[in-house]
Amino acid sequence: MPANRNILYLIIGALVVAVGVLGYNLYQTKKEPEGLQINVGPNGLKIQNK
Repeated sequence: MPANRNILYLIIGALVVAVGVLGYNLYQTKKEPEGLQINVGPNGLKIQNK
């Protein structure tokens, strides 16, 4: 029985790590970029300092 419990703890730990990594990747994707941003669109060239 203890071996089954250790495997369960291992699976739960791996899931917690996976959720943490996915959450961090989502945060990095949604975060505004820092520095200089250059946009070229139908209204012309737009340069913003972030």
